[in-house]
Amino acid sequence: MRKRTSNKTLLIGGAAAVVLLGGGGLFLLTRGPDAAPAAAEGEAGHAEEEGAHAEGEAGHEGEAEAPEGFVALSAAQAQAANLIVVGVGRGGGAETRLSGRVEPMVDARAAVAASVGGRVERVLVAPGQSVRIGQPLASVVSGEAATFRADADAAAAETEVARQAYQRNRNLADQGVVARQEVEASRAQLLSAEAGARAARARSSAAGSPNASGRLSVTSPITGVVTSVQVGPGGFVAPGGVVAEVTNPARVELVFNAPPALAANVRAGAPLRVSSPSGDFDAIVTGVAAGAGGESGATVIRARPTGSVLPPAGSAVTGAIVTGETTGGLTVPTESVQTVDGNTVVFVQVPNGFQARPVLAGRQAGGRTEILRGLTGAERVAGTNAFLLKAELAKGEAEHGH
Repeated sequence: MRKRTSNKTLLIGGAAAVVLLGGGGLFLLTRGPDAAPAAAEGEAGHAEEEGAHAEGEAGHEGEAEAPEGFVALSAAQAQAANLIVVGVGRGGGAETRLSGRVEPMVDARAAVAASVGGRVERVLVAPGQSVRIGQPLASVVSGEAATFRADADAAAAETEVARQAYQRNRNLADQGVVARQEVEASRAQLLSAEAGARAARARSSAAGSPNASGRLSVTSPITGVVTSVQVGPGGFVAPGGVVAEVTNPARVELVFNAPPALAANVRAGAPLRVSSPSGDFDAIVTGVAAGAGGESGATVIRARPTGSVLPPAGSAVTGAIVTGETTGGLTVPTESVQTVDGNTVVFVQVPNGFQARPVLAGRQAGGRTEILRGLTGAERVAGTNAFLLKAELAKGEAEHGH
């Protein structure tokens, strides 16, 4: 009986207790002075604690563990991290490195010349000054230009006289006063006068469209910066003589000298990786000219950047281009290949994230790496910013170990 009373007392005391399970610990909170532990109560509490511990272990065993090397990442998270997913490519080749420079394009430089000879009346620009297309660089007075303008004016007057004569003869022919032959003759004279007037206007325009005094402006054919001025006020400029030179610094391109044999392996549109003092960037081949390198017979390759601003003209650059492509091999962007725990891996896109896949990497060329083993070619892998997945994987392993 006493034992039953003791058990009853234990139940009453237990009613005044609150058991909290959380954070992996067991906490017993008591209320009131009647909660003093007895020996039997301690044994019962110990039994309950062991039962709870067993339940906790069973719960952990029931949890599904993520496979090793898996990084959970939603599409929204990948987009926020600017993580680019690309397909596995095919084909590889040898990488050839080229030396080159940043040079002005053919249409970026203009040696502005006078069309006719004459006296330089005024120089309107100075070296280093920015000019726009059609802006006057110098004013020249030319007797030859004055003659061209006079011829154009005379031809215009003759055309007007011929037009009036043709109109008059046509009216008279309608009245039966003149014959139709005279109308046709006056029409032929009008057509001849109009042709002469067009030719005279063209000569005057080619001379710089002078005024009646032979004064004309030598204008810039491009927008750019004046690099030199070759004449001064009061001087004489010969027909075709250079007045000033203008260069557009924004019109530049990449020019590489390559071995002659490379001309057969490079085509316009081929990608190029360029290194310069200001950084690396991608470019695309715009032209290949075999034997254009002067006495050396080198192949000249011209290229332009894709979305980047070139360094100033004259800057030395180095290019890397892939040639001799072969089929069948698998390639991924070089930045897709990461090293995790000493193993070479790429992060393959799987449902709800990415899985680190061990691979055997081969050659590198043109920003891509050959994959000899580990991929089938049907996968999509993390490209740009793939290192973020590596960092996230290392972070998860550290937290798990802790």
